[in-house]
Order: sequence, then structure tokens, then C-alpha cells
Amino acid sequence: MNGKLSRPGVWARLTPLEREAFVRGLTQEERDAFVTDFRNYAHDGQLPLDDEWHVWLIMAGRGFGKTRAGAEWVRFVAEVLPDARIALVGASLGEARAVMVEGESGILACCPVESAPTFEPSLRRLSWPNGAQASLYSAAEPESLRGPQHSHAWCDEVAKWPRSHERATRAWDNLAMGLRLGSDPRVVATTTPRAVPLIRRLLNPAQFAGLALTRGTTRDNAKNLPAKFLAAMETQYAGTTLGRQELGGELLEDIEGALWTRDLLEACREEAPNDPPLRVVVGVDPPASDRGDACGIVVCGLGTSGIGQVLADCSVEQASPETWARAVAEAARSWQADRVVAEANQGGQMVASVLRAADISLSVRLVHASRGKVARAEPVAALYEAGRVRHAGMFAKLEDQLCGLLAGGGYEGPGRSPDRADALVWALSELMLGKKARPRVRLF
Repeated sequence: MNGKLSRPGVWARLTPLEREAFVRGLTQEERDAFVTDFRNYAHDGQLPLDDEWHVWLIMAGRGFGKTRAGAEWVRFVAEVLPDARIALVGASLGEARAVMVEGESGILACCPVESAPTFEPSLRRLSWPNGAQASLYSAAEPESLRGPQHSHAWCDEVAKWPRSHERATRAWDNLAMGLRLGSDPRVVATTTPRAVPLIRRLLNPAQFAGLALTRGTTRDNAKNLPAKFLAAMETQYAGTTLGRQELGGELLEDIEGALWTRDLLEACREEAPNDPPLRVVVGVDPPASDRGDACGIVVCGLGTSGIGQVLADCSVEQASPETWARAVAEAARSWQADRVVAEANQGGQMVASVLRAADISLSVRLVHASRGKVARAEPVAALYEAGRVRHAGMFAKLEDQLCGLLAGGGYEGPGRSPDRADALVWALSELMLGKKARPRVRLF
């Protein structure tokens, strides 16, 4: 944060009469400039620190205003320095264009019409009237940054830059070696925190010098966010470690010895799987009682590629047997499940009876746990390590539990028991570690 009050902070301290006098004293030209000057509206975390820095890393929760801060910084540099040559680096060219240039908070949206740059998509270039230029690059193509020279750079969502074959660090290194124009080359990097190698390197003083760090949360920008959005995020993610990361802006380190890591789960995330499931199983970990534990209900699928897919987490909290059985039946109907696999250690045949009472057509297979939850989970964790499982979306509470299972036994995740994680283990074990079942064509 800046050591002195921002302009909004100064404005907030003025009396109504002082504000009125200030506005009356402005010429029309000054009023027009006031409206388009981001420094009059930004919160402190969106403004560069006064200190000398080579890299300004804005690492904060979603909705903090990171993109707007990066875009406005680029605009400021381009308008002040006609000879500026700016690199705009995104996780992909598509994201660089859609978010950094043409997005609601992107460069084109931030610039006044009279000084807006011309965007040439075919050349991946922005050109300002005064001669300043910015070029788009993809971190997925590190070699494209080998050779070009720049005076400044804005790197967006660096924590999600592709990590295979060390592309993220190679892209950063190639960019850094090309920052040799002008007398004061600088980089702004905006990202949601994730403990990936590039972020760890930037934050390590022994490996990297000249860093200015801004941290923040989603609520820091509450005045510019819909109240319903904030309420929905709190309802869905409050109390989860994923919420601490994505909303609270915390850099979460993995538990030592955990079977799953955050980095592993991020690497397997695939929002829209391109391999339709041929077989679908609902894994169920019934609660011992309706007074505390959740009923883990996780839907998984398997396609022709042999890649397992985690499709949905339909778990319910503090539910009676009738309630969680209806939730299982609804999940099976919604996903056209071929089978429900339910642990029967707690309740025995009663589990099957309750499930069939909810839907007599359910194909139910009862399984008995002869080993502990962690021992059962280890072969499934190995499937993740081998790249054979994908998550079709983000499942905050389930992923928190996976990251709490420790190799060799033990659980340090949220809640008393990893019910959701256990349901996932039963489903993927049925699909990928049991007897091979012949896939059949499904109609959706």
C-alpha cells in the first residue's frame, strides 16, 4: 500500500462544502480529465507503491481489481512515454486479447476515446496516437518472447501460466532478458495466489530482488462488486481453504505429506471435458449419524480415453437417511448414472434399503471397507499423479478434504472426516481400479 492517502482517501476526508468548492474551481477540461483519471477512483491496492521497484506483483483475491490496475498502469505508461514498448503476456493469446485488451476492465475500456490506442488483432499490437506500442504474447509459447525488446510489461494471471516443460518460468526468463529498452524497465504482474514454482521464485528474496508486493482480498473492492456476488461467494466458499485463496488472497502452502497438493489439482482441472463419459458412477460415503458428518456424494465418469472425470459433488450436510438417500437418487438421475457405490460399514443392508426406497430403480453396489480411508485413497492419488483424472470444474470442499489426507495415515483437513474424499475414492475405484466393464453408448 502507499504510505500516504490516495485521492479517494483525501476526498473522503473533505467536508461537503470543501468538495463543492473544489468542483467549482475546476475548468471544463479539468473536469473531463478528472472523470477519466483512474487515480481519483482507485483503492490503494490498485496504485503503484512509491518505492523503487523492478517488478510490482499484485497477488490478491478474485474481484480485487487486479486487471483494472494492470490495464490502467499500461495506459499511464503509454500516455507518458511515447517511446514505450510494452509486452502484454497472458496464459494464452486468447486470454491476453479477451481479458487484457478487450475485456470489461481491459486496456481499450480504460482509455478515453481521444487517446485510445488502435488495436490490430492480426499483428497482436496496440498503437497509441503518440507512438507508444504494446504487443501481445502467450506464456504457452516462451520462444515468442526470445528476441523482442521491451521497456515495460504487464503479465496477467502468472500463477496459471502453463507449467508443463517449465513453460511459465521460461516465458518469464525470456521476457526478463528482453527488458532492455529505456532507462527504467518495469513489470507489473497480476495474479490470484497459487503456490506454483514461478510465484515461489518471485517471493524468494534469495532468488529475486526488486519486488514490490501488494496483497488484498475480494472485499477490498466491494464498492465495485454486486452485493449478490459477494453474498454468493461467502455462502459457497466461506470457511474453505479455497475461499481463503481465491477470495482472501492467501498463498496456501500444502500440508507436508499430503496425498494431493493444490498444484496437482490445478493441473488436472478441465472446465469442459471433451471426452463424454460412457460410464457414470455415484460414490456414497453414508454418515454414521445425522448430527455431524456429511454424506459424501460424488459423481465420476469414464470416457473412451480412459481418463476419469470428477463431474459433481452433491454431498449434503447433517441429513437424515431419507434426505441423503433422495440426494443420491437425484444425483444418479441427473447424471444418468450406471451404478451407485455405497460404503456399507455403517448400517449394512440398511444403506441399500434406504437408497432403494428413494428410487427402486437404482443399481446399488455395497462395498465394505477393509482398510482405512487413507489406504484406500493412495491408489486413487496415484491415478492423479499419472494424469489419469480430470476435475470438470472447481469443487472447493471436496478438494480441501483431498489435500488433508496424509500418506501413511492421518487426516488434517476440514471437518472430522473426509466424507466427500471417501465418496470420490469409491467412485473412481469402481470406474478405474475394479473389474473392467464394457462401455456402452449413452444418450444425453
